[in-house]
Amino acid sequence: MSALRKAQFEHDEQLPPPVSETSQQLARSEWLYNAAEELARGGSVMFKRHLHPQQGVTAYQFALAVDEYANNLLADCGVDTPVLGYLLIAGMAGSRVKSEALELLGRSDHQLGKLGEIAERLLQPLADDALIAQAEDNEL
Repeated sequence: MSALRKAQFEHDEQLPPPVSETSQQLARSEWLYNAAEELARGGSVMFKRHLHPQQGVTAYQFALAVDEYANNLLADCGVDTPVLGYLLIAGMAGSRVKSEALELLGRSDHQLGKLGEIAERLLQPLADDALIAQAEDNEL
């Protein structure tokens, strides 16, 4: 009987199988990443659903969001070095300014860095409509 009890105990203590993402969640994640990458590269992300106005985030709107983020960091003294000054000086001198920009924006675990985080924050409310627009386009 002890073998039966042991087997029953092991069966009762098993964890349920891991929950995998649905295809809708995967499509949403993929769209968010691709759209964030487009914004981070300086492009705009626009789409249109049938019988709805065009939606999206323009490069200008994204630049404003990044500007707001950087200004808030500077206002809150979240940056210890004169990184904005270095950015402006390097930009005026024609230099590449990636290291200064990275220092100003800060660390991020997002694959696209802090720009990806900011972009996804702007894109999150649009993701479901964007997927519907893609499905509508595929039906045509």
